[in-house]
Amino acid sequence: MRRRRIGWNACAAHERGAYRDVAMQRVSGTAGYGENADALVKQYEGISFHDVHRQVMHLLPAPPARVLDVGAGTGRDAAALAAKGYAVTAVEPTRELRERAMALHPEPGIEWLDDSLPDLATLAGRAGRYDVVMLTAVWMHLDEAERARAMPRVARLLCPGGVMILSLRHGPVPPGRRMFEVTLEEMTRAAEAESLEPVLHLERKDGLFNRAEVSWTRLAFRRPA
Repeated sequence: MRRRRIGWNACAAHERGAYRDVAMQRVSGTAGYGENADALVKQYEGISFHDVHRQVMHLLPAPPARVLDVGAGTGRDAAALAAKGYAVTAVEPTRELRERAMALHPEPGIEWLDDSLPDLATLAGRAGRYDVVMLTAVWMHLDEAERARAMPRVARLLCPGGVMILSLRHGPVPPGRRMFEVTLEEMTRAAEAESLEPVLHLERKDGLFNRAEVSWTRLAFRRPA
C-alpha cells in the first residue's frame, strides 16, 4: 500500500512538473517581466504612445478598425488606440503586467486576453481577423523555432489589406530577460512566405531611454487586399 502511494505521488509530481514545464515553455519570453512589473509600469507609462509610434501612425486605418496588440504590457498603447476609437484586443501573458494594465486603463474599448506567442492558442479558437496586428518589442523574445511557428499564426490573423507592425530590439540583453537577435533578412523571408508585402523598414538608435548600446528596427508588412 505504501509503495503504491509513493508511486502515485511520484507520478502526480511528474505530471505537475510536466505541466509546469509546458507552462514555462508557453510563456518563456516573459522572463524578467513579472518580477519587475512595478518598475516597468513606471518606465513604460512615462513615454507617450505618440513618441513610440509616430513613425508608423500613417499605416493605421481609420477607426473603428480592429487592432490586436500582442504583448500589450502596461496597456499604454491599447489605451491610446481605444481613445482614438479603435476596437482593441490586448494580449498580455504576464499576469502582473496584465492586472496592472487593466487597473490603469479600464477603457471599455479594450478586451484583455491572457494568451501568448508563438501559438496564440486562445485567439486560435476565436473567429475574426484584424486590420492591424502590433508586436511592439515582442518578436525578439522568441527563439528561432518559436518565430517560425509564430509568423504563420500572426499572418492568419490579418484581414485582407491588414498590416502587421513590429519592432525589434538590438543590443545587450537585460539581466533576467530572454532575447534573441533577429535579422531583417529572416523577417522578410518569413513574411514573404505568408504572402505579406513589406511596407516599412526603419532603423534608429534608442532615443527614448538614451541607451547608446541599444538600437531598434521598425518593420511593417501588409496582407494584399
